[in-house]
Amino acid sequence: MSGLFEEPDHATPLSPEERAGLKLAHITLRQELNEVEQQNIALAMSWAFGRKHNPVREPFGRGLHKRMFGEVWAWAGDYRTSNKNLGVEQGLIVPRLYEVFDNAGYWIEHKTFAPDEIAIRFHHGLVAVHPFANGNGRWSRLMGDILAARLGQAPFNWAGGALADPGGVRAQYIAALQAADGHDFATLIDFARS
Repeated sequence: MSGLFEEPDHATPLSPEERAGLKLAHITLRQELNEVEQQNIALAMSWAFGRKHNPVREPFGRGLHKRMFGEVWAWAGDYRTSNKNLGVEQGLIVPRLYEVFDNAGYWIEHKTFAPDEIAIRFHHGLVAVHPFANGNGRWSRLMGDILAARLGQAPFNWAGGALADPGGVRAQYIAALQAADGHDFATLIDFARS
């Protein structure tokens, strides 16, 4: 079993201050942390899919992150205050997020893309900003799922949830995100529906 704060490849490393935000002192192993985070995320999913929400609003996005990680991390729902190995500079988080939310709202209103593509472009924009200290991938995938459902689509499969495995599935996801960085969203849509 890996150490508590040993980060898998392509994960956002936590600063010592962010690590101090762990609310559960009994957690000592990464596997334990993953389990309690997943329990918290399951409750957030139940809440999110059990109500009608507009996911293309900044308060909803922040609130969802807090619901997903708030029982585990003190900083859940708060935007990061330092730069990371991924995402925009910390001072650009809020304006870039509003840009992502505004773009998605426009695409929905004007039916610019098919529903799956709108939801995937939304997910990609959110994960590219990387607004939180951690949990950005899980949060942005759930935001994409919620938007897909709001647009009348089934939530995405995301390769059956095998993204925690650092092997080939996660590498495929990272490659699909990188293709989307170059405006090729087909690979990411295919991955999300796999």
